[in-house]
Amino acid sequence: MGFLEAAAVVYLRTLYYPEGFSFPLKNIPIDIFLVEIEREISTIVMLIFIGIISGKTLLEQFCYFLYSFGIWDIFYYVWLKVILNWPPSPLTWDLLFLVPVPWLAPVLAPFIVALTMIIVASRIIYLREKGIYFKISKLDLALGALTALLIFISFVMDFPRIVNQELPSKYHWEMLVLGEFLSLFVAFRIIFLKQRIEGCFSRHNE
Repeated sequence: MGFLEAAAVVYLRTLYYPEGFSFPLKNIPIDIFLVEIEREISTIVMLIFIGIISGKTLLEQFCYFLYSFGIWDIFYYVWLKVILNWPPSPLTWDLLFLVPVPWLAPVLAPFIVALTMIIVASRIIYLREKGIYFKISKLDLALGALTALLIFISFVMDFPRIVNQELPSKYHWEMLVLGEFLSLFVAFRIIFLKQRIEGCFSRHNE
C-alpha cells in the first residue's frame, strides 16, 4: 500500500510538477482533485478493514488500524525516497492529506506520529495476545481524543495559506509535542498501570 500510494504521487508530480514538487501549490483540474480525494478516502477505508478483519475486539481492531496506518505512512515516504529521491530533508514540507481540508507539515512530523502509532499499537496487540485485558476509561478516551485533535490542528493550521497559493509558514511543533506527550501518557496509563492492576487481580485469584 505504501508503494501504491507513492506510485500515484509519482504520476501526479510528473503531470503537474515536472520540475519537482514545491509550494505554492499549482491549480489542478477539479475532476482530478475530486478523484484524489476519493483515492485518499479509499485508502483509509482499506486500512479500517484491515483492522476489522485482524482484531477480535474494538480495541484490537483500532490498534491494528493504527499499526497498519503507521507502516503505510512510513513506507510511503520510503518509496518516494527510492523512486524520486524525495524528500531532500526530514524538514521538507509536504502536502499530507486533503480530507476534510488540506494537511501539511514537514515530513518529520507525520513520521514521528506514524512511529508512535506503530510502537503503541503493536505493544497493546502483543499484550492482548498474551491474555492481558485493558479497561479503557472515559478519561483515556477524552485524552486520546484531545491527542488526535492537537495533532490534527498542527497539520491543518496553515491550510488557508496554501489554498490561497501562498507558502507554508512556521509549523507548530509545540502542538505536535504536546499531542505526542499526551498520547504516550495515555499509552502508559493503559499499558503499564492497567496491566499491573490486571496482574494483581490474577495473583489474588490464584
